[in-house]
Amino acid sequence: MTKLSVNVNKFALLRNSRGTGYPNLETMAGRAIASGVHGITVHPRPDERHIRYDDVPVLYRLVARHDAVEFNIEGNPSPEFLALVSDTVPDQVTLVPDDPGQLTSDHGWDLEKDGNRLAPIIGELQATGARVSLFMDPAPGQIDRAKKVGADRIELYTEPYARAFGTGAQDAAWRRFGAAADHARRIGLGVNAGHDLNLRNLPRFLEIGGILEVSIGHAIVVESFDHGFEPTLARYLEIVGRSAAIGSVPSTTAIES
Repeated sequence: MTKLSVNVNKFALLRNSRGTGYPNLETMAGRAIASGVHGITVHPRPDERHIRYDDVPVLYRLVARHDAVEFNIEGNPSPEFLALVSDTVPDQVTLVPDDPGQLTSDHGWDLEKDGNRLAPIIGELQATGARVSLFMDPAPGQIDRAKKVGADRIELYTEPYARAFGTGAQDAAWRRFGAAADHARRIGLGVNAGHDLNLRNLPRFLEIGGILEVSIGHAIVVESFDHGFEPTLARYLEIVGRSAAIGSVPSTTAIES
C-alpha cells in the first residue's frame, strides 16, 4: 500500500500571513496524524515564508510520539538545512534542487552536474539513520545516477503528469511515469511521488503500482475548503489504501534519459 505523507507548508503560510499562531501547525499536524496519515512532511526554505526553522523540532517531537508515522524533511542541502536535519534526525530526507527564492519546486536534480556534490551529503545523512530520497524527473538516465550516488529512493516530480491529466496527453504521461518507476525499482531504488497530485488525478497515477509514498500538501488544503480537513484526509487514505504495493507498467513510448 502507498503511504500518505501530509505536507503542512500551506498551513504555515496561512499562519505567517497574519503574523499570529493561527492556524497552529502542531495542532493541524496532530489532526492529520489522528486521522491515520502515515507521515508529516515539511519543506523549510531559507526565507522561512512558510515552515520556519523553529517549527521543525516541534513537529519532529510530535511525530516521534507516534511509532507508525514518519517525519520527512525536504529541501536543498544548504549548510543551514543540513544543520537542521542533524538536530532532528528525520525518518526521511528528500533533497530538492530548488533555488532560495523559487516559488515552488519545478524540476528534478541534474545529477550529471550535481551528483559529485550530493554523494558525500547522502552518505552523511544515511549515517544518521535517515533514508535519503532525491527529487527527480522521470528520466531513466538521471535515475541511474541517483542509484550511483547512493540514494535510497527517488521522489518523482509529478507536475507534468498533473498538467496532462484530463487531456489527450494523459495516457502518454502516465506511461512515462510508469516506465520511470519500473526502471527505478529494477535498479533497486524505492519510488515516492509528489507535486500537484490531488483527489482527481491520484487514483489513476497509483495504477502504476509500487509507489511507496505520496507527499501532498497544497491540494489537501484547497480540497478541505470543499470537504473539510478530516473528510479530505479520509478520501486520500481510501485512495492510497486501494493502491498496489508492487506494480509494473511496461512503457510503450520512448522516454528521454
